[in-house]
Amino acid sequence: MFSSVFEPLSIRIIFSVVTSFLLAMIIAPRVIFNLKTRQIGQTVREEGVKEHLKKIGVPTMGGIIILIPLVVTTILWAKLNPYVTISLLVTAGMGLIGFFDDVTKVVKARSLGLTATQKMVGQIVVALAAAFAIKHYPGLRFELNLPGELNSIPLMPTSTQVPVFGSLDLGWVYILFAVAVIVGTTNAVNLTDGLDGLAAGTMTVATVPFLFFCYVCGHMIFARHLGVAYIPGVGELCIMCASIVGGCIGFLWHNSHPAAVFMGDTGSLALGGTIGSIALCTKTEIFLAIVGGIFVLEALSVILQVSYFKITKGKRIFKMSPIHHHFELCGWAEEKVVIRFWIVGMMLALIGLTLFAARLVAI
Repeated sequence: MFSSVFEPLSIRIIFSVVTSFLLAMIIAPRVIFNLKTRQIGQTVREEGVKEHLKKIGVPTMGGIIILIPLVVTTILWAKLNPYVTISLLVTAGMGLIGFFDDVTKVVKARSLGLTATQKMVGQIVVALAAAFAIKHYPGLRFELNLPGELNSIPLMPTSTQVPVFGSLDLGWVYILFAVAVIVGTTNAVNLTDGLDGLAAGTMTVATVPFLFFCYVCGHMIFARHLGVAYIPGVGELCIMCASIVGGCIGFLWHNSHPAAVFMGDTGSLALGGTIGSIALCTKTEIFLAIVGGIFVLEALSVILQVSYFKITKGKRIFKMSPIHHHFELCGWAEEKVVIRFWIVGMMLALIGLTLFAARLVAI
């Protein structure tokens, strides 16, 4: 809406962060009040950390506090194009799945909402739609810049950027790869949402590098200078990244320990899907695994725990998974776990940014 008035993208990025933050701060008290009134509260696993029992009844579905500013801010400040539209639709699709999951938990008064199959089918449908759109949507253009040269070569829609080495064309495997990226990221962020401020803070840290990726890949001169993919129009996704950062910071104001509201699946599934779709649009899927290393760690801890439990018929690698609960049971205070995970996330973000800027002279 205001994108034509304030043309420089850098200005719109700043306005997006501020707008999203202010919207989150404005609507948060009302959202929390309504959730309390409707008794949409948190449920806790019976076998979980005992200190978490005091969180029973704390309002959940607070991801609305992030998602409303995300959508509104994007519409206000971004120039809507296929990349922005695809990411917004993925956000909406995953958010709806999370919403129904949270509502089901409240109705059934248990910690589990939709069945695993129901959630997985819904996520795969959304991810497939995004993958096919990126691969087949007419007009989308991808180019790879060669270091030290003024020319660029066409980059296939089925390609992904590889740290240091340039790019790799996945061919027919791309659709499966794209679905795995979105579904995997969606569930990894969901698993991370277990402590006060953990998911929102980690998402903020992981989104900042993607703001940089989107800006560089959408800028012909910067992309050529760093030898990365040039994707005309993808820079508008910077607005979505900025909106996530502003919304998450506003949400953290109320989600910091002791939390007055929880994100719920409404927020975690939507945010995971959003960052996954942005990675697909910018061809930075592998970088997502680096800068979002905390999400990867959380998901791997669950996979390893479940697999080892089945293989050994009852033995465990961790005291509890996801791994943030393991550290709690090891004696770390909840706040310490969260801050230390943030710190590790920041280091991973710096590594991802460094690798993004590194290219071999000869490809």
